[in-house]
Amino acid sequence: MKYRLLGMACQFGRDYEQPTAVPMITDAYNLPAKFVIHVVGPIVQGILTKKHEKALVDCYINLLNMCAENNLKSVAICCISTGVFHFPNKRAAQLAVATVEDWMSNNKGKIEGVIFNVFKDEDREIYEELI
Repeated sequence: MKYRLLGMACQFGRDYEQPTAVPMITDAYNLPAKFVIHVVGPIVQGILTKKHEKALVDCYINLLNMCAENNLKSVAICCISTGVFHFPNKRAAQLAVATVEDWMSNNKGKIEGVIFNVFKDEDREIYEELI
């Protein structure tokens, strides 16, 4: 697999910074999963822009494409860029759900299930409203 890495620090060095929306896949080791896909979302400093929104959409598309390329049938995705990256939770959820629904309808059968993994009750309420 061309995306499979043993660890980003081992591969690229301590000062490596992963580009926004470029996923990397690693073994999950002791986690209850086969792999972990790492993706850096956009950091919102100040006002939310269309550029931030496009970068977040790209995170989801690229992550789902990586799943399909690696024959992964299901994926759990956290709330990318919310929290310390300051992407507004509701807008992030709207983009996430719309992007995943669009990708799934255009790539039928490539992935069987997507789980939106949320950290806060606020996020759970937002996602429950959207799906």
